[in-house]
Amino acid sequence: MSRKLVIDPVTRIEGHGKVTIQLDDNHRVTDAKLLVVEFRGFEKFLQGHPYWEAPMLMQRICGICFVSHHLCGAKALDDMVGVGYSTHNLITPTAEKMRRLGHYAQQLQSHATAYFYCIAPDMVMGFDAAPEQRNVLGLVAANPELVKRVVVLRKWGQELIKAVLGKKMHGISSVPGGVNNNLTAEVRDRFLRGDATIPSLAQVLEYAQDGLALFHQYHEQNRALVDGFGEARALDMCLVDDDGNVDYYHGKLRVIDENKNIVTELDYHDYLDHFSEATEEWSYMKFPFLKALGRDKGSVRVGPLARVNITKSYSTPLAQAELERFHAYNKGLCSNKTLHTNWARAIEILHSAELISQLLHDPDLQKDELRVTPAPSMWTGDGVGVVEAPRGTLLHHYRANEAGNITFANLIVATTQNNQVMNRTIQKVAQDYLDGRAEITEGMMNAIEVGIRAYDPCLSCATHALGQMPLEVTVYDADGRQVAQHRR
Repeated sequence: MSRKLVIDPVTRIEGHGKVTIQLDDNHRVTDAKLLVVEFRGFEKFLQGHPYWEAPMLMQRICGICFVSHHLCGAKALDDMVGVGYSTHNLITPTAEKMRRLGHYAQQLQSHATAYFYCIAPDMVMGFDAAPEQRNVLGLVAANPELVKRVVVLRKWGQELIKAVLGKKMHGISSVPGGVNNNLTAEVRDRFLRGDATIPSLAQVLEYAQDGLALFHQYHEQNRALVDGFGEARALDMCLVDDDGNVDYYHGKLRVIDENKNIVTELDYHDYLDHFSEATEEWSYMKFPFLKALGRDKGSVRVGPLARVNITKSYSTPLAQAELERFHAYNKGLCSNKTLHTNWARAIEILHSAELISQLLHDPDLQKDELRVTPAPSMWTGDGVGVVEAPRGTLLHHYRANEAGNITFANLIVATTQNNQVMNRTIQKVAQDYLDGRAEITEGMMNAIEVGIRAYDPCLSCATHALGQMPLEVTVYDADGRQVAQHRR
């Protein structure tokens, strides 16, 4: 009897999606895919608004990675008014460093949220643990001291976001051509030394290493599982600097294959010449790919694993040591191991903390040169911004008319870029865990979700919803009749 399994919705992610798995009469997996069933339409909502509202409006796509949307929009606005990297009229060092400070603070707290709140429960409790145990409350019971540190680490990051953007969520900092505030010495010293409400920078650097310790312990005890789980091949892409190392705020887009050969490197302003997006009837999320290679060979992976695969070195010593360990373990090749994404995410938590440390010791943050005011003649009305969001490469593209009102908006977010490789992961995990098995267990169901969670997808961003998200698996017979249902 053939069966169709439905996981609706997937849990411990942001947004609403479901997985369908089709099994034949011999219980073999014939199809498995992720369906994104929400549509939000921010690209359309923006049209008609004054161009300068874009960074404030578009950051409301998300309550987690809003800083990335804010900065991506700000960079697009820089282009539109004739200031930024597409011209010789650059924003000031203080403005760029303030933007970077907020960006790194967001990456620190976002990665910590995903890693410890959504992913770590599966590592600590196991895939097969009871659902009521396999969550952040179970993690509190299992290791309260670790969770206390995580809460404090996240709070430090959120407080720094507030200091830079004015609010912990959906703040206002960037303006066309720069920013509207610097970081005073008094505020800087609070984050360096700590106070009654937040830890010192030294403690943050210590806490940031907890994720790596947790991963290495788990990896040592479960090496076959970590290295063999849901392996899915794809090209890797991220922003890189002139030395070929990741730059979370700016750079060229580099794409490499699994042997680390450069497939292409491009100015992101030319993205329309290189990328296309496929669509499917069963999902609101698109499938981007490189035109030259086609949808199958030209799909890319973005995010922590892609960035760590591409990056040759870091400028910070602690993260550099971990990067060398990662590259040595994978023998200098790119890792396609899905759960290595969690390793890469833990490395980036530490890297973010060290980058923040560098900036907090930079006197440029206290300077007053905050904004470049371009001449009206420099107005282009067309702008593209790209940053490396915690989940991966994020692109905003706006056009405005002579009155300054938005006429066009296009977003390609990290989760969309990962759509194809996420589906490959789901298919691989479904085959490994469900193929030939007549009975469905809670652990089998959760294993598929573990594969999705590794990417930390933000389906709210990808479809441009919030609410209760139970897990339901429904079994149908060949005639479409419901024969069993599991719900939690």
